[in-house]
Amino acid sequence: MTGWEEKVATTSGAARGPRHAKAANRPVGDRPTRRIAMYSHDTMGIGHVRRNLLIAQTLVSSPRPTSILLIAGACEAGAFVMPPGVDCLTLPSLRKDGEGNYTTRRLGIAIEDLVNLRTQAIAAVLKSFKPDAFIVDKAPRGALRELEPVLAMLKANGGTRCILGLREVLDDPVAVWKEWGDLANEEAIREYYDAVWIYGDPRVYDTVAEYRLTGDVAAKTRYTGYFDQRRRLEFVPGLRDDPRKQLGLPPGELVLGMMGGGQDGAELAEAFARADFPPSTNAVLISGPFMPAAVQSRLRRLVAGRSRFRLLDFVAEPDLLLRQADRVVAMGGYNTVSEVLSFEKRALLIPRVAPRQEQLIRVKRLHELGLVDMLHPNDVTPAAISAWLANESQARPHIHGLLDFDGLAKLPRLLDELLVGRIRPVA
Repeated sequence: MTGWEEKVATTSGAARGPRHAKAANRPVGDRPTRRIAMYSHDTMGIGHVRRNLLIAQTLVSSPRPTSILLIAGACEAGAFVMPPGVDCLTLPSLRKDGEGNYTTRRLGIAIEDLVNLRTQAIAAVLKSFKPDAFIVDKAPRGALRELEPVLAMLKANGGTRCILGLREVLDDPVAVWKEWGDLANEEAIREYYDAVWIYGDPRVYDTVAEYRLTGDVAAKTRYTGYFDQRRRLEFVPGLRDDPRKQLGLPPGELVLGMMGGGQDGAELAEAFARADFPPSTNAVLISGPFMPAAVQSRLRRLVAGRSRFRLLDFVAEPDLLLRQADRVVAMGGYNTVSEVLSFEKRALLIPRVAPRQEQLIRVKRLHELGLVDMLHPNDVTPAAISAWLANESQARPHIHGLLDFDGLAKLPRLLDELLVGRIRPVA
């Protein structure tokens, strides 16, 4: 054991006194409060941690006393509202570039050293926290396999059920087969995970069938349905405030532009800022915290002096604005699309097409179902957005009767059944 490991072991148990040591060593099933840890690597954007936070808010609101520790890879996680019973550990950041390659975001150290640092931090925290359940977002082995030692530790220690949470679309099936084969992801699910939760509706995308998950892995899988993102607002202070008034906007319709994390939304953001908006229409553009500074500067120059236009780089809870919006222009990430669908907004979606086809597949399918309008990123121009905004014949979609949006309601029951050793299909 290294000096660092000895220090972690000492500060996590007996050195803090007999009362703390007794609580730390109590079998997980005997504790009055259920403990859940959740991991998101957050290497591109903030969608993963926002999804995990919504799950945490839901689970901590269930009748069973619950404490939840989020383990996030984006420092922006600290800007979100954490309800009682939920806290967050932020890891030193990794970044995935437009080609899908990983680098350090801020620390000037080798990528291998950063991954090792993150692995040790996660392992130390979970060793002390002793979660009843560990919910991992998207990557079965973690970013750059950083969870492999952690999962092996949890399996050896026993007492922790491991759950893999997946968005409904990962990428083009051929790309997923190669990536999952190279990473031996199905083997990881077989070895370490008790359940796989798919946050979607198979009527939109049948994840199990499209990715040809093998029988034993498919048997662990449950479709939760989409998450009704309107539930987020139950946990947000200032729910009754009108964000349009807070932004000083005059009366009129509101068009909301959402660029996700912003790291690859420059072209769409500039086209949105240059578009012609109908008379008496307000526009708010959320460019995203990762949009390059040079692009932000260009955007500020474009919108300077426009009384009906507001540019925001980061909003902790964009659903407050989305709820008020009449129309939305956005990219095609899971969270953004789920929010647009949940609030049944008329939307023009421009999906990312690289390095993954995920957004393109999702948006094309929803467009085929008549739920959103779609514009390929190669066709993004101010004129194209202006034409869509000028089309007054767009009907507001009625979505909740067509798709399963009961995912958040099902999660507490799915977790209960898993922790008592009973996994049954959810109707």
